[in-house]
Amino acid sequence: MKDNNPPTTPIQTAILSFGMSGKVFHAPFIHHHKGFELTGIVERTTNTAAGFYPNTKIYKSVKEALEDDLVDLIIVNTPTYTHFEFAKMALEKGKHIVVEKAFTTTAKEASMLTELASEKSLVLSVYQNRRWDSDFSTAKQIIDDQKIGAIISAEFHFDRYKDALSLKIHKETPNAGAGLLLDLGPHLIDQAIYLFGMPQAVMADIRTVRPNSLVDDDFTLVLYYHQLRVTLKSSLMVREPLPAYILHGTKGSFLKSRADIQEAALIQGAIPYSLNWGEEPDSEMGYLHTQFNGEMVKGTIPTLKGNYGAFYDGLYDTIIHKKPCLVSGKDGWNVMKIIEAAQLSNKEQKLIPIHP
Repeated sequence: MKDNNPPTTPIQTAILSFGMSGKVFHAPFIHHHKGFELTGIVERTTNTAAGFYPNTKIYKSVKEALEDDLVDLIIVNTPTYTHFEFAKMALEKGKHIVVEKAFTTTAKEASMLTELASEKSLVLSVYQNRRWDSDFSTAKQIIDDQKIGAIISAEFHFDRYKDALSLKIHKETPNAGAGLLLDLGPHLIDQAIYLFGMPQAVMADIRTVRPNSLVDDDFTLVLYYHQLRVTLKSSLMVREPLPAYILHGTKGSFLKSRADIQEAALIQGAIPYSLNWGEEPDSEMGYLHTQFNGEMVKGTIPTLKGNYGAFYDGLYDTIIHKKPCLVSGKDGWNVMKIIEAAQLSNKEQKLIPIHP
């Protein structure tokens, strides 16, 4: 369990919904972190959360949670099209906020929230847990250590096979927050920006490929840098996925599967912050073929541990110790700029420049 020099009174935290996001990705980390208190959870029609967290308040509306004066931090993990409204309300109530991806539905909304948080001296963070996936962390280390030289091309995949439509109506009904580009796209785009910065331009192909689907469920984005090209691909119709990370540099190549175990472990009820948390099986080690320090290297390399808890460790440090935010509103705003450029590129079938 993470201590991190907790304050006398932990950060009082409320979660705005208890679907998969709240149950799997937020509540366990807040509950088991000594710097936070899981004060309340919004469940409008059920009481599932009470069975998991009997000492936590169950609010019957978002308004009730936002008006609780005990709450310092709000986790906005409702459907994407509601993020702007609820995040704005929370900031206006003087609450720090974490907003699930996609941050908003437009870049304008993202900029407005970022500016409002700054005006009120409140912390706004966007939940990008995939920065702490074991596979991505290992790929990042390969790049940081220049194990394959300067990166020439990178390809990131986040593929699944789900030909049946989701039972969550808001995900399958056309609305401002629906579709794969706003679901898994923010993870891939954030990772690319985190590694390589903002691109100069974007080219996109966004499709609907599942039977009876009404929203986009397959996309390819190409981010253009001076020399580098980064391709981001996601589809719900890929039964046999390619490696999640394909990196080619001036000295060699690195391939890594998407094998982070944290989501599966959390779904099974595992407790985070444990000693062996986030350890991938050895069978999923990445493959490195390169020339490093004058020697040819060819074979598997160990995978770093995944650690979603690092997000909440960093959030604690930002709120309590005023350290820089690990995933800021500006980061989320940049992701939304890329998403809007991709949508325009797909519509007009051309390369869209990204203006600073």
